[in-house]
Amino acid sequence: ELQSIIGNGYAVMYIIAQKLVAKSLEDGYLVGSRGSVGSSLAATMSDITEVNPMPPHYLCKKCRYNEFLTDGVYGSGIDLPDKKCPVCGELLRKDGQDIPFEVFLGFEGDKEPDIDLNFAGEYQSVAHKYTEELFGKGKVFKAGTIGTIATKTAYGFVKKFMEEKERQVSRYEINRLINGCTGVKRTTGQHPGGIMVVPQNNDIHEFTPVQKPANDSNTDVTTTHFDYHAISGRLLKLDILGHDAPSTLKFLQELTHIDPVGIPLDDKETMSIFTSADALNLLENKEYFDIGSIGIPEFGTKFVRQMLADTKPTTFSELVRISGLSHGTDVWVNNAQELVKSGVAELKDVISTRDDIMNYLIQKGLPNKNAFKIMENVRKGKGLREEDVDLMKNSNVPEWYIDSCNKIKYMFPKAHAAAYVMMSYRIAYFKVHHPLAFYASYFTNKVVDFDSELICQGPLQVRKRIKELCGNSNKLKQKEKDQLTVLEVAYEMYSRGFSFEKIDIYRSEPKRFVIEGKKLLCPLLSLQGLGETAALSLAEERGKTTFLSMEDMLTRTKMPKKIIVKLMENCCMESLPETNQLEMFSLQ
Repeated sequence: ELQSIIGNGYAVMYIIAQKLVAKSLEDGYLVGSRGSVGSSLAATMSDITEVNPMPPHYLCKKCRYNEFLTDGVYGSGIDLPDKKCPVCGELLRKDGQDIPFEVFLGFEGDKEPDIDLNFAGEYQSVAHKYTEELFGKGKVFKAGTIGTIATKTAYGFVKKFMEEKERQVSRYEINRLINGCTGVKRTTGQHPGGIMVVPQNNDIHEFTPVQKPANDSNTDVTTTHFDYHAISGRLLKLDILGHDAPSTLKFLQELTHIDPVGIPLDDKETMSIFTSADALNLLENKEYFDIGSIGIPEFGTKFVRQMLADTKPTTFSELVRISGLSHGTDVWVNNAQELVKSGVAELKDVISTRDDIMNYLIQKGLPNKNAFKIMENVRKGKGLREEDVDLMKNSNVPEWYIDSCNKIKYMFPKAHAAAYVMMSYRIAYFKVHHPLAFYASYFTNKVVDFDSELICQGPLQVRKRIKELCGNSNKLKQKEKDQLTVLEVAYEMYSRGFSFEKIDIYRSEPKRFVIEGKKLLCPLLSLQGLGETAALSLAEERGKTTFLSMEDMLTRTKMPKKIIVKLMENCCMESLPETNQLEMFSLQ
């Protein structure tokens, strides 16, 4: 690996990534890796990724005894049975995801690597700022994007123009105008995590003009004027992305004082929630929850829960396969799903990640380069060439496997799936063993979709609203879909014997849910209609002195009166008088 990395000039990318991750870990935030960087042992040993690409193995942390299993029986070292060190008697550590390095850099080491990192959402700006410390001011810029007019938007423009001008034209003329408008620059923006780095001896203007995004001259952000795709081969681009999972784990660590890194990834009760809800110890409504993974990143949607019901995973490696299947395009639906249901192939045999293709074809006897090229074409949706099919048939590759390759449009790398599952599994551990901490972190992340006015009315009202939304599932807007998931998680929490406490204007935090006994105290922001600015203003003003009246609250917080009235109606406190005035009544 080192020969390929250093020989092709990619060492600097590793060093930059290592420094960024080290800074985040030092500040207490885990970092998740994306893409196939987890297939690089050099990245693992540099702490860039926690995914270990080696074959499943045992390792003694005390005396360094190690034992590798390369017979293919286990897809992940985490699934190995517990074993004590034959030398010193210590319990052996289990690791290894069995991922080939060539997926990342190719067999010749000439494939340009892409190191993408998931930082905690609230830490992303810190990581961006740190790149400026590393390279110096004037050497780091946000990757610019260019928004263009889509075909549907162009159609709307043309139709509106014709109506305003009261002109009647043929559909051919309309299509001509639409084609002329489509693709024209509409606005500029910035990549959510892309950072462009300029070499020390160069100036940014040698590559691109720069500008403020969307022509906002007041922002301190400067972006490349040219779309980052146009200059990506000339300047180094770092992907420093924000993600919910590291933020969630940081919050959970603060609540429980448990280091997420030390959580066992082979905990049996945690593993069981991906096939049943028994480990959640539901006190009621057991018939509603057949799988306990709702609310877990990557495994909480109805689509993935159905996949779990179809496949019934019992090992970590199977969860990695399901993650790959769920993120691919035409990988599960109308493909692997039918193969598993019909009994043509088992979950362990179907194509779930791009790595599966190369490994399988090499095992079948195809030359390494051919296997790699076929994998690259399939994962990009290019399908198989005639010569590829002939080569595969000559090596006794089954017909169903060839058909499956031709259906695939996009595939996840195994390293990406493994990194996601490791994060998700830790969050699932908290759901099983520290439920209120889990629910507090989940609802805090989803506070915008949490309707405290409805949910605090109790489980019956929550169930009623769930039924209403499910009965209209084909017409739901995205906002309603998000609310439905939150309602289901709230219903599950009620079913486990926990409950919610209404907003208290003096005790509730602006955005975070607070654990109080067996209840969660709702934050100010969970009242629908109360925005973040108003919630922060209310929290600031209450710290100065108590509110004397609605009028006093209105004056000090600048909130609309209708929101204050709604707050009073849904608040755990005595009602405030409308004004500060006291009417004096004379005694008769």
